[in-house]
Amino acid sequence: MSTRIAFLKGHGTENDFVIVPDPENAVDLPPAAVAALCDRRAGIGGDGLLHVVRSAAHPDARHLAAEAEWFMDYRNGDGSIAEMCGNGVRVFARYLQRAGHATEGDLAVATRGGVKTVHIAKDGDITVGMGRALLPEGEVTVSVGERRWPARNVNMGNPHAVAFVADLAHAGDLLAPPPFSPAGAYPDGVNVEFVADRGPGHVAMRVHERGAGETRSCGTGACAVAVAAARRDGADPAVTGTPVTYRVDVPGGTLVITERPDGEIEMTGPAVIVAEGEIDAEWLAGAAV
Repeated sequence: MSTRIAFLKGHGTENDFVIVPDPENAVDLPPAAVAALCDRRAGIGGDGLLHVVRSAAHPDARHLAAEAEWFMDYRNGDGSIAEMCGNGVRVFARYLQRAGHATEGDLAVATRGGVKTVHIAKDGDITVGMGRALLPEGEVTVSVGERRWPARNVNMGNPHAVAFVADLAHAGDLLAPPPFSPAGAYPDGVNVEFVADRGPGHVAMRVHERGAGETRSCGTGACAVAVAAARRDGADPAVTGTPVTYRVDVPGGTLVITERPDGEIEMTGPAVIVAEGEIDAEWLAGAAV
């Protein structure tokens, strides 16, 4: 019998992930292997992969080991590395709870975007401290077909371009990355959010995620959208001293985003583990070639 590797499948507002528990960083996961695992026809299927590693065991996170025992080594569905994934952090925390590595209450998770504070509530929702948004200067535009929109440049540890549109259908099929300009604004690519108003403090969005295409949800994207909407609406908690909360509808559900006066952003939403099983190591080795 060939060696098998444990995996789980989970999602946060239908942003879904393959989860590979690997505390000692012993499983080789080159980009081709990750892409094969995330393939929805020939693999397990997912928008991305959560590689669960102890911080002390991973060269990218050893410097964070004193702050967070666990490192979310996140990969996009095409195998590329991403700095952060907000929905992924919630699912990562749910896995740690399921595996007995965490309980209700507060938890620190190391990511390439820094250490994130997570709170697992008794009602099942998980809140993630997403850090502060950076708002780089400069005009950005995004386009779909003949339509063009100004976009707000927001960085949540990963880059976002937020465009407000009259109708979410104007975003098209989002199969290919929406073109943006100037080309130098996002040298490593960008997540593009299209946003429509639904009411006071309430918006809906669609997103094209770098390396994954359109996804059912994007946590960092929802945070970027909330910040962009607040500034558009004339609200800045750092100026008013009052927190601002937006409900952000995504195709897979709803996330609640709060920006505090100190600039910290909190995201609250569900996280679900739906299955677990084993990967055939021989298949994975072949897929990695």
